[in-house]
Amino acid sequence: MTKTLRLRGGRIVDPTNGVDGETRDLFVRDGRIVALAPGEVATEEIDVSGCIVMAGGIDMHTHIGGGKVNLARMLLPEFQRAGPNPIALPDNPLELASCGGCAPGTLATGYRYVEMGYTAAFEPAMMACNARHTHMEMGDTPILDHGAYVMLGNDELFLEMLSRGADFERIRDYAGWTLNATKAMGIKVVNPGGISAFKFNQRKLNVDEDHVHWRVTPRQVVHTLAKALRELGVPHPLHIHGSNLGVAGNIESTLETIAALEGLPAHLTHIQFHAYGTEGPKKFSSAAIQLAEAVNAHPNVSIDVGQIMFGQTVTASGDTMRQHAQSNLANPRKWIGADIECEAGCGVVPFRYRDQNFVNALQWVIGLEIFLLVNDPWRVVLTTDHPNGGPFTSYPHLIRLLMDRSFRAEQLAKLHPEVAANAALKSITRELSLYEIAIMTRAAPARLLGLTDRGHLGAGAAADIAVYREDADREAMFATPAYVFKDGALVAQAGRITAVPVGGTHFVAPEYDRSIETLLRKHLATHGGVNFDQIAIGHDELCSCCNGGRLLPAACFEVSP
Repeated sequence: MTKTLRLRGGRIVDPTNGVDGETRDLFVRDGRIVALAPGEVATEEIDVSGCIVMAGGIDMHTHIGGGKVNLARMLLPEFQRAGPNPIALPDNPLELASCGGCAPGTLATGYRYVEMGYTAAFEPAMMACNARHTHMEMGDTPILDHGAYVMLGNDELFLEMLSRGADFERIRDYAGWTLNATKAMGIKVVNPGGISAFKFNQRKLNVDEDHVHWRVTPRQVVHTLAKALRELGVPHPLHIHGSNLGVAGNIESTLETIAALEGLPAHLTHIQFHAYGTEGPKKFSSAAIQLAEAVNAHPNVSIDVGQIMFGQTVTASGDTMRQHAQSNLANPRKWIGADIECEAGCGVVPFRYRDQNFVNALQWVIGLEIFLLVNDPWRVVLTTDHPNGGPFTSYPHLIRLLMDRSFRAEQLAKLHPEVAANAALKSITRELSLYEIAIMTRAAPARLLGLTDRGHLGAGAAADIAVYREDADREAMFATPAYVFKDGALVAQAGRITAVPVGGTHFVAPEYDRSIETLLRKHLATHGGVNFDQIAIGHDELCSCCNGGRLLPAACFEVSP
């Protein structure tokens, strides 16, 4: 007999379906949310009255798989048994030993996310040559659905084709082949052209500056890739880590990047690190107002924030140009820089954010200002760029900062005195609602990624559900949900893991002209370190729970005039 579960009496917050706190029952059968037929009754029931019921959380930008994450773990063995929830010998027989604070192991990553009510997390920087390992690592992360964006825009073949004026259609087909071969959800560009330029001893690359060797600009890279994804029909637009990350005055690069899109859809990631001005005696200031005005004026653009959180973390990025520049700030004093098959790079730099450091305090302020100044929550996603801005385990604290103005003011007053006295943040009165938090952590990332059956609680949706006890202290509320369901299975209760199913792999498979494979085979035979025939990942190599992954539908983009 098929069982039907009734979650009775909860307050539903489901922005995708326009439900804002309505008290109603939710029914689950065969891993899906269902509407009962007349006269039909549930076979099981859980009383969730007094609780807020949301879809499972979705983190669309979190570094949880791939080579750089393992490098971070190996670089910092002293922190692997440290952190807010260290696990060495767990008392729960369902949890295998795993540990780590700022760069937790795969198992701890899954456990900690699920304990907060998250049911999906996506790796934003997968190397094509390292894709198989990245998928294996994400597959080792329990419970969570997962997927990754493959990196293009710094690989030698792309830059060579762009430099010699190859037909756009050939570049588009190369992007299509890469997405198919690596089983990716989308394309990520990191410091467009800049990682490659660094290898030619170039130490900066502005949006309209020529790559010293290939004589192409970041503007060309961004526009070409954004157009390719639109024509391929990939749901998630180009995921952009812009030029000049962390550099004072980089708001100009960010605004130029938006202009380079010419109305094409794009997602600007960890935007806090790209919203800096040069005002004031220290020549470092918040440009959050300028950034928010630009986002508000460009409906083709979405963002995630990359909020920094005070304390120890480790920065892990493909942006070797900027990681090299910041390596002298490493804490502890050690770092890693690496080239990867001439496709991109990797830099791992440990870092401790301090509330009495002027720059760190201002970064904290800038992130919050962006959250509160962008009008449309459907185009803002809550992230810390884990682990770069701080561990994902700090999300409940971040949510309280956004929802509670008085708490935010208390924390602001503790910062470096110059920042606390002059920040525009102190005059911002907006407090985000539960509805807006549900958008930023559930509905918006699902929509931006094309996850049509995730991030909401409508009939037919996957039964990924988080049930939170109502609490005026939003940090406590979001830290430990009463119940978490993944595809209808109860996976956590009151902060304790109760089941460890395997999450699904999400990916796209756009159509492309397969004649491009002749060029790719020749290029890799001459210049590559990986055999062409060994690159493509088969469905049988992905998760077994959903017959080789969840294929996302193609999208039709509307381009702003």
